[in-house]
Parts: sequence; structure tokens; C-alpha cells
Amino acid sequence: MDVNQAIDAIIAREGGYGNDPRDRGGATRFGITQATARACGYAGDLRVLPRETAVAIYRTFYWSRPGLDRVATRAPDLAVTLFDTAVNMGVAVAIGFLQRALNALNRGAADYPDVAPDGQLGPATLAALDGFLAHRGTGGAAVLGKAVEALKGARYVSLAEQRPADEAFLYGWLANRMG
Repeated sequence: MDVNQAIDAIIAREGGYGNDPRDRGGATRFGITQATARACGYAGDLRVLPRETAVAIYRTFYWSRPGLDRVATRAPDLAVTLFDTAVNMGVAVAIGFLQRALNALNRGAADYPDVAPDGQLGPATLAALDGFLAHRGTGGAAVLGKAVEALKGARYVSLAEQRPADEAFLYGWLANRMG
């Protein structure tokens, strides 16, 4: 799956306009919250946010700007996993999961140095990813993706445990957002 297919899948899954009062994110259209739409320069009524605008927001603010296109050149499926995580949990959370997984999988820094889990996809994180892939090969990318998915699943359960209103969303998160 490439970024275009990933964006189409997210938009199909998220659907049109919704405003569930239990959702702390508030109203959404195509999965884009009003706060995100405003931060990305959209000033219109969220209920009529054009699909093309949603696609542009996803491509720019959740794919290119955070650097997931650079991950895609190394491990395309991992980049899509991170993209979906970024859309649902935030870019810094997604990159933080990658960093934590890389640190946990580096065999005590024997394969490559630890990286700061700062949620930023900088040169050190990309170097760690390159080091991981050099040691583990293409099959390693799938294992790294599973580690990110495990962290994502644990966070969903934790959210539902901490905020009972989120229990209403847990089943859907696990059914639809997990690899």
C-alpha cells in the first residue's frame, strides 16, 4: 500500500461528517478534526470540508512534513503503519512508538545507538532505522511494524481504562486501526 491508498483507506474508514459527543476530538469530516483543519488553514464549515482538502492535509501534515516519505523509501509498509498511527494518535506519538521500538530492538545498542524518544523523525532516528534494517533485513521491517502495532494496541487499551467514555471506541479502534 502506498500513501495514496492509505489516504483513501482512512477517508473510507472515517466517513463523512461526524460529531460524537463522547469523542474528545470533537467534530470530524473524513477523519479531520476541526482543530486540525483550522491549523492547516481551512476556515470553512467543517461539515463541507472538501475531500481534496482532507487529502492535502493528510499528505502534507501527516506524511511529508513529519518525514514518513523518508521512512517509505526504506520500509513502505512500516511508513503506512506509522501514518495511520499519526492520523489517529498524533505524529509525535507515532514517531515515539517507532523510536521506542527501535531502542528495544537494538540488542542493548549493539546494532546501533539508542535514539531519544522525542517524537521527531530526525537524522538519528533514520540512522537507527537504517541500522535496524541493515541487521535484520527486509523481514525485520515487518517485525518493527508489529512492535509499533503492539505499542498502539497497548495505548488504546490504556485510553479505555483511563477514560470510561473511550470504552465505546475501543472495539472499533482494535478492529479497524490495528494491522
